[in-house]
Amino acid sequence: MHVQSGAAVRTTVDECLSMQDGSMVELRGWVANKSDIGSLTFILLRDGSNYIQLVGKKGVSSDDVISIMKEVSIESAVLARGTLRSDARALNGKEVLVKDIEVIARAEEPWPINKSTVRSASFLYDNRHLSIRGMKSSSIMKIRSELIKAAFDFFYDHGFTFITAPSIVGTAVEGGATLFELEYFGKKVYLTQSAQFYEEAAICSFGKVFTMQPAFRAEKSKTPKHLTEFIMIEAEVAFNTQEDNMRLQEELLTYIYNRVAERRKREFDILGRRLKPVEKPFQRIKYDEVRDTAMKHGINFEWGEDIPTEAERLISRMFEQPFFITDYPLSARSFYHMCRDDDPRITLSSDLIAPEGFGEIATGGQRIHDYNTLLERIKSNNLPLESFRWYLDLRRYGMPPHAGFGIGVERVIRWLCNLKHIRATSLFPRTITRVYP
Repeated sequence: MHVQSGAAVRTTVDECLSMQDGSMVELRGWVANKSDIGSLTFILLRDGSNYIQLVGKKGVSSDDVISIMKEVSIESAVLARGTLRSDARALNGKEVLVKDIEVIARAEEPWPINKSTVRSASFLYDNRHLSIRGMKSSSIMKIRSELIKAAFDFFYDHGFTFITAPSIVGTAVEGGATLFELEYFGKKVYLTQSAQFYEEAAICSFGKVFTMQPAFRAEKSKTPKHLTEFIMIEAEVAFNTQEDNMRLQEELLTYIYNRVAERRKREFDILGRRLKPVEKPFQRIKYDEVRDTAMKHGINFEWGEDIPTEAERLISRMFEQPFFITDYPLSARSFYHMCRDDDPRITLSSDLIAPEGFGEIATGGQRIHDYNTLLERIKSNNLPLESFRWYLDLRRYGMPPHAGFGIGVERVIRWLCNLKHIRATSLFPRTITRVYP
């Protein structure tokens, strides 16, 4: 089906929203919705950049154009040419009076995503390859894209070198219980939990490094904040202390937050999210304070255990700004953390916590840089010495004090977008129950 006349400027919806009324435009996109009111036929066109209303009007648009607009199925790909004009009633205040229209790729009917099916989260994620076309889903992904670009810009502007680390590794970083094991040409290997060890090697070449790549955790956790595959932003800096490390996290998160909030106002409006300004420095509270508060609210856990999710959520709801929890016991942290000089039970580490009940979004700390101290820590944790020989070797050749952190992209987006479940932050989420599509 094709109707043709005249010439027009090929453009995107976003671009044409700033063009003058009367401009002849050519748009290509998908039919998100359609309707008829009296002598008018409407199509809501989506082209990936934005949405705009197409109007077929009897006496202005030809009968063939109006016929195509009435018959075209939802999610068909179309090409439309017409005259741009302002209308306060239209989405984004602009519409196109259609002169020509062509169906490039017709969608089968009926379109399976409708008012009844959107009530089922399982149905939507079973059909994620289609449901990502929705206005809210695409808004979340645009916010995600903006956040990732902002993070890259921040690190490049601060003199960091971007590196990539292997996804197939022979050594656990965070612990064997959360590793995905693989057979690799007759050897046992794992999917990476973190790029940290490789970053520590790289700082002796570049000084300041960062990564942004997939991480994998085989945690059997059915919680709203866990994915088995996610993107982690990690940074490591030579000669940094834990104090330096927390300041860097404050600067990064504040920069990302403010930029995304400014550049993606439309997407946040679609999600109904009103972001409160984030200001640094972030408040800091100690592990012991968190434990005391949790126990007063009936959430009990032994000193030295990690903070339970319930307690973390409780504390998080008491804040309106991000904050740090510091001074974690060594028994709740990985073997490579440095401890305080005045109390070897306490690590120089922290968790960065999002407010409003969203909880941990980043973990960081100062690493052991002394060979003998690290060797003793590996032995006391009954870890296989051979697996960590190269990691130990770094301490024999000029490893200075250093610190770093990892921040989960999806967890930050969940907080920014005020989402109930983290799976909505990923284009094709992976959880303990979902590997399709």
